[in-house]
Amino acid sequence: MKLFAAIAGFAIAALGVLASPLEFEERQVSGPDGFNITSIGVNGSGCPAGTAYYILDPTRTSFTVTFSNYIASAGPGILITENRKNCAIVLGVHVPGGFTFAVATVDYRGFYQLDPKVKAIQRAIYYFQAQIKQAVATSTRTGPVAGADYVYRDEFDIWSSVRCPCGTSTALIINSSIRIDNSQNRQGSGVITNDSVDGRLNTKFKY
Repeated sequence: MKLFAAIAGFAIAALGVLASPLEFEERQVSGPDGFNITSIGVNGSGCPAGTAYYILDPTRTSFTVTFSNYIASAGPGILITENRKNCAIVLGVHVPGGFTFAVATVDYRGFYQLDPKVKAIQRAIYYFQAQIKQAVATSTRTGPVAGADYVYRDEFDIWSSVRCPCGTSTALIINSSIRIDNSQNRQGSGVITNDSVDGRLNTKFKY
């Protein structure tokens, strides 16, 4: 699965629990009462204190997180510690009894600039607190790129992707990282930024 990013919108799907694997017709409906985001937290070298901000809407089903310092770079004169940055977004979610939810889509946006043979790599790991199963997405772009904005969407199979336990409050962790690799051109430079993520809770029932 490909992913290339700087953090921007994502959707989470709440799934009705079904008794048997019958033929299904998809329908988009509103979420169950009490299904909402209860908290948002960030932690990592790409989002140190005071550099990440979020807004949670009144329904507590959509949010925006913006970053001012989520930047990775490499090249002559740049410290190796700047080559890779990471940020974990932790979403507390309340799920009513009889329901579960899973990651459906995650949209990332940002900017990158690469000299010839310099690579920009992004990796994201999705999982629920205390759960073993994970979903991983990685994307690599190789220069030359004179400078461009980008948008990339991770999409997940709603039934086979990482899902939280039924009817519980839990935390969804999105652990992303960005890296610049100039090992094939030591005199070359590159930079990639993650700028923001917009998210919302979507409910998807199948009958």
